[in-house]
Amino acid sequence: MARARFGTQGDAELRITLDEAASQAQLALAELRAFARGIHPAILTEAGLGPALQSLAERSPVPATVGGDVSGRLPAPVEATAYFVVCEALANVARHADASAVAIHVARVDGRLVVEVADDGVGGAVAERGSGLRGLADRVLVVNGRFEVHSPPGGGTRLVAEIPCAC
Repeated sequence: MARARFGTQGDAELRITLDEAASQAQLALAELRAFARGIHPAILTEAGLGPALQSLAERSPVPATVGGDVSGRLPAPVEATAYFVVCEALANVARHADASAVAIHVARVDGRLVVEVADDGVGGAVAERGSGLRGLADRVLVVNGRFEVHSPPGGGTRLVAEIPCAC
């Protein structure tokens, strides 16, 4: 509405700010819609974690690949936790990382599902600042898991969630 009111005339900085605000609002709306649909997405329930992660990767605005052991089914809470970790991680990459690629890797190690999301972006992410990363850490801790963020400035970001699953 503000862009329509001011049109193409006027302050260039204001137009840029309005364009950025509109872009952020569209992204937030898309995420809200995905969240509303994805409280427990049908693909996760029906097909399992592997297809659900592949779907997330295909919809990611930053080119994403999925690798590792994504076959078979896991307990629903494990699949849901892993799915939402990857979903939020991809959203953070799109918003903050200025990355050209992101890799999702899943492995079953000693009774744990290890989920790693790594990008080649600007790094510098910190979970302790009350960010979405803090929410991810809390989500993983709720299922007695571990969550780590490795994000040196200029060196990309790597999130690792270890979720107990007896798998």
